[in-house]
Amino acid sequence: MRRFFLLAMVLGAASGAQAADMPDFLRGSLPAGPPPITNWQGWYIGGQGSYGTDTSQVSPSLNNDLRAQPIAPAGFNYTWANLSQAKDVAGGYGAFAGYNGQWDDVVAGIEANYMHTNYAALTTGIGVDPSGAITNSRALVSLTDFGSIRLRAGYAIGCFLPYLYAGVGLGNQTIDRSVSATPAPVNTQTFSNTKDILVYGYSAGFGVDVMMTAGLFMRAEYEYQRVTASTETTINSGRLGIGYKF
Repeated sequence: MRRFFLLAMVLGAASGAQAADMPDFLRGSLPAGPPPITNWQGWYIGGQGSYGTDTSQVSPSLNNDLRAQPIAPAGFNYTWANLSQAKDVAGGYGAFAGYNGQWDDVVAGIEANYMHTNYAALTTGIGVDPSGAITNSRALVSLTDFGSIRLRAGYAIGCFLPYLYAGVGLGNQTIDRSVSATPAPVNTQTFSNTKDILVYGYSAGFGVDVMMTAGLFMRAEYEYQRVTASTETTINSGRLGIGYKF
């Protein structure tokens, strides 16, 4: 009998030791928890590139002042075609810097954002008169620089920070206009005008920051931007960036 009890004690002790050596997830005593929340609190800075579409709402009568200047020779009449919407596709590059505040998994902050782009939307109108005269009216609307201040709000999920943002800013718009007509009393008549304009606008969009390691993060976002001026421009673009959080 004593041998039986001794054998039972040895087997029980061995079974307990094996159970203690088992990983917690195999014993089922430690349920899986949420991933740890990344610390997004603090200042950050980064660079970015973009690619998008530009649409400028050019007034059909934008070149009326220039169209009044060419004088048709005897026997000819000038017939002008109206201008229309202008579009372009282009890329750009820029930088951003900002500050995040964090409350548990809620992140909100302010950001300064700058982009240098090469949007150049062109529209032309060619008129042919029964008398044989040909006219050409054109306008090139360029948007090269735009800086904005954004407010951001996001929700931290592990190392991911999806966010929404909205902002206002200033930019540089150039409108290059010209008209030409032939035949002319001497040579083809050409009249032009170029004007640089300081414009304002607003933007909104969404994106996600992904913390990689030691403060280094990557960014992907979409932006809708509208420039409000005498010639309004809207831009839809995608952006990729890389930044560092201090």
